[in-house]
Amino acid sequence: QVLLVESGGGLVQAGGSLRLSCAASGDLFSTYAVGWFRQSPGKEREFVARISADGDRITYADSAKGRFTLSRDNAKKTVSLQMNTLKAEDTAVYFCAAQITYLSPTYYNNAHDYDAWGQGTQVTVSS
Repeated sequence: QVLLVESGGGLVQAGGSLRLSCAASGDLFSTYAVGWFRQSPGKEREFVARISADGDRITYADSAKGRFTLSRDNAKKTVSLQMNTLKAEDTAVYFCAAQITYLSPTYYNNAHDYDAWGQGTQVTVSS
């Protein structure tokens, strides 16, 4: 089973930046898409961004467009989420998740579409 570990979370003031990383184990990293989700207390897990296995297709939630940038390095088995111009409403636990089972690119924004999850990393944005 694929293991994913997020890192890079922390406390930042509004308008600042953070770079989150997702490190994966296993030999099949380059074969699956990876998504980022976030969840704050009392709310459902929310889609943030997804990147295809080869990195050619990237989809962002409206809340992330223009501020967040997703990339991956298959040789290093990592996916990075660069978050700029952070807002207080970005405060959440951020998770990376892998689509081990192949799905159409239209399946990207529902947590049920992902098979393996990391432990999450806390992002707190102060206003």
